[in-house]
Amino acid sequence: MNKYKEYLDAFRKKLPLGESFDVLERNISIGGKETTIFFIDGLVNGEVMQRVMSYLLRVPPEKMKDVHTSKTFIERNLPFLDTLTETDIDKALKHFYSGLIPFIIDGLDEIIIIDIREYPARSVQEPAKEKSLRGAKDGFTETLMTNVALIRRRLRDSNLIFKGFIVGNESKSDVCLVYMKGKADPKLVDQLSDELNKLKLETTTVGEQTLIDAMGKLQGKRGGRRGGWLNPFPKVRYTQRPDVISAHVAEGKLAIITDNSPTVILIPAGIFDFVQDVDDYYFPVVTGNYFRLLRIANALVILFLTPVYLLVSQGDIPIPINETFFVPDEEFAISLFWQFILLELAIDGLKLASLNTPESLGMSLSVIGALILGEFSISSGWFIPQTILCMAVVALASFTQPSIELGYAVKFMRILILIGAAVYGIWGAVIGLAVGLLFMVSTKTLAGTSYLYPLIPFDKKALKKLLFRTKE
Repeated sequence: MNKYKEYLDAFRKKLPLGESFDVLERNISIGGKETTIFFIDGLVNGEVMQRVMSYLLRVPPEKMKDVHTSKTFIERNLPFLDTLTETDIDKALKHFYSGLIPFIIDGLDEIIIIDIREYPARSVQEPAKEKSLRGAKDGFTETLMTNVALIRRRLRDSNLIFKGFIVGNESKSDVCLVYMKGKADPKLVDQLSDELNKLKLETTTVGEQTLIDAMGKLQGKRGGRRGGWLNPFPKVRYTQRPDVISAHVAEGKLAIITDNSPTVILIPAGIFDFVQDVDDYYFPVVTGNYFRLLRIANALVILFLTPVYLLVSQGDIPIPINETFFVPDEEFAISLFWQFILLELAIDGLKLASLNTPESLGMSLSVIGALILGEFSISSGWFIPQTILCMAVVALASFTQPSIELGYAVKFMRILILIGAAVYGIWGAVIGLAVGLLFMVSTKTLAGTSYLYPLIPFDKKALKKLLFRTKE
């Protein structure tokens, strides 16, 4: 059935032809048949398009005489791999805005869509935040198909499934659910697939966090399994390393890839999953265990150093006489509690400043930061050397943690304990720690599982594998 006129009118009505300069229409003749194509300038591989067009323009009229369906035309006259047909205008438009090219040929029953897209993209390179001493040096990019290929290259198995979705009424972003059939929990696969299909979002252009927040709200409406917006603990793990995602998917976990983002989401992820790092597995078992235990020890330092120092300074925790040199005995203008709070804000302010500082001015920022938080702040009486040293140790230790999100969760928990210690002493610190642990216990992963698994519920084998680098 000939729907040429119907398809053509629908496309011209819905596309901003003449308004947006990158949306273009081209009329050609294929085997004597009038043909109209639509494409977006900038999303098309010009070299491949030229070869396809050159072939189609040489199709003789006699080859089109007994061609009455689009599928027959593709079989006989279009030897190009990435080709599909569509009758739904809205679906065809989604393909069009993704960079695919719709062909509308007079006399044929369906729209022919050819994938000759080419997205502007940076090269594959090692992530700046997740560098490794050994191992692969590649990382995810902002192009979904490149990320899919990086995982497929590592897991060459028929059970590896990439399930596609389109999310966002305006952005119409491509989202991909990755899992290993036979190892991933089928109920979890169905649950996440259902949620991705039912998401109501205008756009996902600001990244994968929009997607996670929307899925969290959807889960909250269904079962109230979320920890609330005040809960800082991350419910998923983020990474830009394909080797990390491949290893976890092979173990039975799921991943979500979002187009336009180099960060991939790993599901489910409990608190113990964040103690692992890629370098643990690129070194011998003894070295890997040393790295992991050092990371856990640093997490304890990050959490307790400043509250414990405040308690010692206030006399709530007694120390031997020969260790009192570290406790300030002179008068200072600002209390230790407010010194720590101001230093917390100052360090985060310097981190934000470094993100917005050009590389050529990075050294200047370092010098200014050292002067402000070092010599000048002490000589002016704002801070004492001990508080600056404590915060410097905390700041350096925080860089050993692979997850930025968990790092800030621990930071907020430390401040909560610090407030309790300043107000009620050691019992206040205990209350602050209890409140933080309550937030952690009440947190659920995006899959709805326990955040403290395999500690709660207890699984000795799984817990040992997460806390220690084993040979398996």
